[in-house]
Amino acid sequence: MKTIVVIGTGYVGLPAAILLAKAGYRVIGVDIDEKIVEAINNGVLHIDEAELQKLMIEPEVRKNLIARKEPCKADIFIIAVPTPLDDRKKICDMSFVISAIESIIPYIAKGNLVIVESTIPPLTCRDVITPMLEKATGLKVGGEILLCHCPERILPGDIFKEIINNDRIIGGVNYESSEAAREIYASFVKGNLYLTDDVTAELCKLMENTYRDVNIALSNEFAAVAEGLGISVKEAIELSNKHPRVNILSPGIGVGGHCIPIDPWFIKEVDPENTTLIMTARKINDGMPAKIAAKIRKAVKDIAKPKIVALGASYKPNTYDLRESPALEVIKMLREDGYDVTHYDPLVEGMEYHSIEEAADGADCLVLLVEHSKILNDLEEHKEQVKQKMRGDLILRFYH
Repeated sequence: MKTIVVIGTGYVGLPAAILLAKAGYRVIGVDIDEKIVEAINNGVLHIDEAELQKLMIEPEVRKNLIARKEPCKADIFIIAVPTPLDDRKKICDMSFVISAIESIIPYIAKGNLVIVESTIPPLTCRDVITPMLEKATGLKVGGEILLCHCPERILPGDIFKEIINNDRIIGGVNYESSEAAREIYASFVKGNLYLTDDVTAELCKLMENTYRDVNIALSNEFAAVAEGLGISVKEAIELSNKHPRVNILSPGIGVGGHCIPIDPWFIKEVDPENTTLIMTARKINDGMPAKIAAKIRKAVKDIAKPKIVALGASYKPNTYDLRESPALEVIKMLREDGYDVTHYDPLVEGMEYHSIEEAADGADCLVLLVEHSKILNDLEEHKEQVKQKMRGDLILRFYH
């Protein structure tokens, strides 16, 4: 039985560790958070994914998966740690990846495979990780040590389905590395496995998220134009998308999550001269919370000391994930201006009223920032009660 050490047991690392354990590998999940280590060893999933929790308690997974704070000797090492954006320099913060590589170096032996799932700038495997491994171990990467970048493709809230069914890109520093990694992923991935080189794999991950960022920026500009013309951008997009080669995305209050607003900067980092469109899209999307805040200010300008209740806090509908949430940025801007703003999100712990009626009690204005299905359904089902509870009658919903 091969042993796999997974460094980082969050949204990316833990699902992979569970499925690899289910596939029959001996898996050691490594995390610096003692509470996470304890939860895993007790069979408790610390992320909200029902299907993965069911897997977590299966006998084979419990037998093959353990967690600890330090790595150990293994056949395969998977790096699945965060790569946040350095907000000051606007470059990838590689500190977690570098620390992860340093942590496994004492345990690496000839014939081992190192897989990086973390999102990284192009050339990271060649220019950063390879020199680190070769200098510290004296072993040749691509020969004595195999190295591969296999970027994750998951969606929080639907991780189980996505990690199994999505196609995966496997980018090795050489063919032997790619083949070795393919064997690992073939044990649980039902989607296609596409082999390529490491730099191509690194860029593909960034291109996928940048594509969405640019297209969302385009839709946000269309929304501004449509608003100036006094027409519904939603209807215009729906009709335009009837064209067989057009797929305009939906406009919104901004772009959040750990990937889409972050990854375009990693491309600029390696080629600032050829990323003009990409950076323009970033500027447009980063500017959306300020535009939304301005719309809210305008809507309540004639109300003395308005009480505003924002509906939805996460970065997108039907998830509890708050990472890079534009909704939070809108609220921050309004509060900095002195507005009385409370926040209701039934999916986010600590941002709950007991009901939509309670949230509306005494409000002059309800602002729908994140269109969770539950919020939309409750607004429709209890619209009369909501109107009766409100002090005013202003309900704002954008781009409809």
